[in-house]
Amino acid sequence: MISPLAYVDSKAVIGNNVTIHPFAYIDKDVVIGDNCVIYPYASVLAGTVMGKNNRVFQGAILGAEPQDFHYKGDATRLSIGDDNMIREYVIINRATTPEGETVIGNRICLLKGTRIGHDCRVDDDCILGIDCDLSGECHIHSKAILAGRVIVKERCRVGSWTLVKSGCRTGKDIPPYILAAHNPITYKGINAFILRRRGFSEATIENIALAYRQIYQSGTSLENAVLRIKEVVEPSPEIDYILSFIEDSKMGIIATYGEEKKSRKVD
Repeated sequence: MISPLAYVDSKAVIGNNVTIHPFAYIDKDVVIGDNCVIYPYASVLAGTVMGKNNRVFQGAILGAEPQDFHYKGDATRLSIGDDNMIREYVIINRATTPEGETVIGNRICLLKGTRIGHDCRVDDDCILGIDCDLSGECHIHSKAILAGRVIVKERCRVGSWTLVKSGCRTGKDIPPYILAAHNPITYKGINAFILRRRGFSEATIENIALAYRQIYQSGTSLENAVLRIKEVVEPSPEIDYILSFIEDSKMGIIATYGEEKKSRKVD
């Protein structure tokens, strides 16, 4: 059902069984997949391609121009997957250049007032709490949870199965499987409660904890901690992911409590 009080451009492609409520705005060059619901006063702007079963709540703006001085007015892209809940006043910016893309995966919950900057990527099954803010080119890996009012600065990453507590701000990468809290943001331990609830074995959780003890409790450099992990921790897909995440870091990783000013960067 498309309300006659909604604006839907003739060049928009609308799937089957889509509901567009009064006063919604659907721009040209938009694709909306089957079974989506667009609530009143939501705007879906040019360059947005959306999958099926998405709900876009009041006041949300999808495909807004990037807040980037490098943007030259080109037609750029925002890609949204399936089964997402995009709550009130969420703003998602499309990419800065035609070669780039802002990507929102599947089964993601974006709560009220969240902003996702240009060229960000949010992978499947993530939750971003009220008023979270991602600067440009951030990457949130699958199944991460950002509690309310978390700020992630440009080009930073958050690893899978990580929980970032409310109010944190980070200019560094946050590794997978951990809890992060405080300002300055610090490592607070393993996200063991969630890992157990999601079926990780006790042996796997202990192995992850042993790896992070080398990084955050051994008193050595990050480079040496990585070597120690390879020597003393049993290999597994989870350990491989931790190591690759750290070794691929360009921003460095967050510190532990009391070490906020120490560099945790891999050269």
